[in-house]
Amino acid sequence: MIWINGTLLPPDQARIDPRDRGYTLGDGLFETLAALDGHPLNLAAHLDRLARASTVLDLPLPVDATEVAGAIEQVLAANDLAKGRAALRITLSRGVGSRGLLLPLDPKPVLVIMSSVHPPVPQHLDAAIVPIRRNEGSPLSRIKSLNYLDNVLAQQQAQGAGAQEALMLNNQGRIAGFARGNVFALLDGKLVTPPLAEGVLDGIVRHQLLQHPGLEMAEAVIEKGELGQAGGLFITNSLLGCVPVTRLDGVDIPLDADLADRLRQAI
Repeated sequence: MIWINGTLLPPDQARIDPRDRGYTLGDGLFETLAALDGHPLNLAAHLDRLARASTVLDLPLPVDATEVAGAIEQVLAANDLAKGRAALRITLSRGVGSRGLLLPLDPKPVLVIMSSVHPPVPQHLDAAIVPIRRNEGSPLSRIKSLNYLDNVLAQQQAQGAGAQEALMLNNQGRIAGFARGNVFALLDGKLVTPPLAEGVLDGIVRHQLLQHPGLEMAEAVIEKGELGQAGGLFITNSLLGCVPVTRLDGVDIPLDADLADRLRQAI
């Protein structure tokens, strides 16, 4: 069952107007988060990020946080996912607008909430640095817009190289992040992650780790060549949590099992 603007519908009855700007122009946003036993994890943080991104796009939210929480509860129950782990996706589009690029004067946003079984979390991942770049000059590089094809194509390139995850550089040739999440590298004994200005998504797990009092880490520019000396490499996102990357471009990267456990427990 899928929730669309207040109504639960089976997938074959759920309908988005073909004129919706989310479909025609990628004019919208999304959030992906996990749920445990019917409770969405870090929901307030995800809704706050959605609200901040909607301000960037001048895209109004049609409902408040309380209604979203109730809608998620309905969706999980309707799909028999109120127990165990589930994956949730919240999609917000601007809705139908007249032809052209200018924003409609009277937008009618569409909010969709879907759920599925939580995918298995791997113990570690292989990655490859791909040619597709993150555009740090674009506001879209720091939000989860419906324009996600750079990430899609990057992930496809990584798969073609025999890897499970794509590591993307920005236009300056510096490390930006993974196609599916943020990057943390252990350099000179300290965990570092690129600052948002490098074209980095403001990840929920990234923020949690940076704010954790028991971890020594910082934001810092990471040059591509530095990863050859990394004592560890990790990908973070709301479904994976924190997973070590133990191979990059066919070269093994050390795995600090104790550090990996500490990072997982900090989330």
